[in-house]
Amino acid sequence: MNRHEVNRAFDAFNQMNIIVIGDVMIDAYVWGKVSRISPEAPVPIINIHKKEYRLGGAANVALNLKQLGATPIICGVTGNDPEGQIFSDLLTKREMINDGIVIEPQRPTTIKTRVLGSNQQLLRIDEEIINPIAQETADNLIQKIKQIIENKKINGIIFEDYDKGLLDKDTIENIVAIAQKNNIITTVDPKKQNFFNYKGISVFKPNLKELNDALKVELSGTDFEQIHTTAQSFCEKQDIDSLVVTLSEHGILVSEKNKFTVIPAEKRDITDVSGAGDTVISVITLCKAFGLSINEAARLANLAGGLVCEKVGVVPIDRNRLLDEALAVFS
Repeated sequence: MNRHEVNRAFDAFNQMNIIVIGDVMIDAYVWGKVSRISPEAPVPIINIHKKEYRLGGAANVALNLKQLGATPIICGVTGNDPEGQIFSDLLTKREMINDGIVIEPQRPTTIKTRVLGSNQQLLRIDEEIINPIAQETADNLIQKIKQIIENKKINGIIFEDYDKGLLDKDTIENIVAIAQKNNIITTVDPKKQNFFNYKGISVFKPNLKELNDALKVELSGTDFEQIHTTAQSFCEKQDIDSLVVTLSEHGILVSEKNKFTVIPAEKRDITDVSGAGDTVISVITLCKAFGLSINEAARLANLAGGLVCEKVGVVPIDRNRLLDEALAVFS
């Protein structure tokens, strides 16, 4: 890939419509200053000076796509509660489409609250239910996805799975079948529960821990040959085209058929790795939809994942910074 192809790819992102189906949530941040320890227990006392709500989970993937110029369509479930309204307001603020959101009244909207003192995370509070969504909700969700595909040119579908109850075997199989019928690429950011339920996927992107946990192996982040061998065995059984493993400080490994490629991590001042996986799957999906090879897609995604790790909290990619770095790397 050269500078001309990089510019062409970024221009093409502006024309793309990507469905993101997965567990949506709110990332809440409570910022403050710690000045003393509580006399009631050995815990810090934080004086709060700011509260902030951000789109989280699958919605952060959609936000990354939006920042890159694409049009994301989020397909997920929220509750009929104040947090559900906050989520809806955040979508409106970002000018993002909510055609794929289904409300399940008995289910609370997932919210993760991070408490930070002097930019150091002190505590995280999760408010959620991880039981499977109701069958009626699942049916409504699939119907919405069918309608979206009928009414829009869809360039890709991302499964953003957080094991919060939205996705199950039947829902995944239904959506993959719809995608295959319409020649739409599918990419997956998996979690353990549905790891083996994804079949016929274009790109499967676990991190090393997720791969080890699901396959019950203990692969080292530097044992590239063994990671590739294990990945290919899994891909053959699952009919997956390419498997991309994120390896933290060791970079990204791309495994396809009879070969693998390791893309070293960029040297960065790492502040927070939260949300890096969301950025990586977003960039890979857009690049594959454009027609780049999986290696080229992973190289650009590697740059993007490193950039968001320089920020505190879950933040989307900065398109201009990524473009500048890509033009420098692919000169």
